[in-house]
Amino acid sequence: MPSYYRHVVLFLSMFAAVGSSVVHMGVPFLIPSLEDSGLSLSAAGLVAAMPAAGIVVTLIAWGWFVDKFGERAALFAGLSSTSLTTALSAWAASAGPALLGGALFLAGCAAASVNSASGRVVSGWYPPHQRGTAMGIRQMAQPLGAALSAVTMHPLAQSYGVSGALVMPAVLCAVLAVLVLVGVKNPPRPDASNPVATANPYRGSRYLVRIHIASALLSWPQSMMGAYILVWLLAAGYSSGAAGTIVMVAQLLGAGSRAAMGVVSDRVRSRIRPYRWVAAATLLLSAGMVVSGDARLLGTVLVCALAVAAVSPNGLAFTAVAEYAGPFWSGRAMGTQNTFQNIVYAAAPPLSGAIVGAVGFPALFAVTALFPAVALAVAPREDQSRRGAVEL
Repeated sequence: MPSYYRHVVLFLSMFAAVGSSVVHMGVPFLIPSLEDSGLSLSAAGLVAAMPAAGIVVTLIAWGWFVDKFGERAALFAGLSSTSLTTALSAWAASAGPALLGGALFLAGCAAASVNSASGRVVSGWYPPHQRGTAMGIRQMAQPLGAALSAVTMHPLAQSYGVSGALVMPAVLCAVLAVLVLVGVKNPPRPDASNPVATANPYRGSRYLVRIHIASALLSWPQSMMGAYILVWLLAAGYSSGAAGTIVMVAQLLGAGSRAAMGVVSDRVRSRIRPYRWVAAATLLLSAGMVVSGDARLLGTVLVCALAVAAVSPNGLAFTAVAEYAGPFWSGRAMGTQNTFQNIVYAAAPPLSGAIVGAVGFPALFAVTALFPAVALAVAPREDQSRRGAVEL
């Protein structure tokens, strides 16, 4: 393969993940429209959490599929089925919240394919000294998907209803399925005869489990901000257009922060130390929101900074997991990583809505600060390596 091909794969896998992220991250931007249809805030949050719940159910299975059949097959099958199930969701939106939630759950089940496959194909094509940067760029997909959602999903829902808004990600995923089928090839794998390389990376070490648990805890501030930053801005007095623009800018900055942290991890030759730095920043910014009170300008700056910090560690954690697990286990390990994350990710919107409804946003940010605090206690303090896997 020509040397530039790895960059082609990187950007195709990133855009594939943008498509699935619009399904995953975009539905929470429909919460105001779901409220307008008569649902309570917590009920609307529950519907918005259904894609994340679907992702939880199938991530490990999709990871096994990637390890067994390869990244290209998983990306095409996943994006195709995501397109079909999101189109089903668009139809179900007019049939009631129960059917809509069920269809969105199926869309999440399909979208889970991209999480493991797109990360694995990038880690497979890039050498260790470039892998942090490449995975950081790949992980820009989620905030880019959220930014795209912020400026499309809510306005589309206002103009054409929830059904009309969901047509957009269905079409986008269909187009991306064709592109990955044409443009993506599976990365080369080393000889499978080495028993050390193919050994279960979870045996004899808690390193991966500690990363999984810490990343799950850090999913709360990420999910909460994804679901409620727009709600907070509207409550603070911003117009719908201004709030959507602020969210888009915050998400674009978050996307850039993922790439920047990947560069930092390559430079300092560590994934874990930068990971802990952004966890500490998330803690401090969450605490800052508790004490900001009614100061709108300060609150806006802090909430945007929190939105950026909350999304920053994903690429670091994924790279650490892929490198420790190695090429024969990284699909399942990334699937497990995302499963831990999405259990919390799915729970955050309805629980956050209940907290806001009962005691307000300051209490929500106080609860949010607890998650990075515990994550810092659980996360490994230094990187570890494993014979037969990929070394830094």
